[in-house]
Amino acid sequence: MTEPERTFASAPLADAARLTGLESLQKMFSGEVPPPPMARTLNFRISEVEEGRVEFRGLPTADHLNAMGVVHGGWTATILDSALGCVVMSMLKPGEAYTTAEFKVNIVRPVTTGMGEVICEARILHRGRTIATAEGYLRDSKGKLLAHGTETCAIFPIENLMR
Repeated sequence: MTEPERTFASAPLADAARLTGLESLQKMFSGEVPPPPMARTLNFRISEVEEGRVEFRGLPTADHLNAMGVVHGGWTATILDSALGCVVMSMLKPGEAYTTAEFKVNIVRPVTTGMGEVICEARILHRGRTIATAEGYLRDSKGKLLAHGTETCAIFPIENLMR
């Protein structure tokens, strides 16, 4: 038996305007709201969510390889950026939005398709009125560090996106 085709879509801004960021993420995690389309393209998903902490799991495939035959650094950076942004989102109040303002990643080992599923954990460091910072770690299934990063996000009224 094959698994049914999964739906992917951008979250409606009207929902985000009335829910906390954590509530929006929980709806995505439960399947009530579909994940964004890039999650399908890059083959990763949110696997745990709580206020101030999120976890993503991803399975790099041959579609993510660079010319050297290892997973492109952009894939590694994107799973980190996604987890870091979502951990900031987990701290948002209704009516707030965020965007990445600055992002730093250190890739310490190559990611390969043969290593199987990888785990990316992000935690909030600081949540102020207009700025939030977070840190994240990408590890293989045995816990070996592959990459780590930090992110600064700007927080602003969601109506700025609805114009």
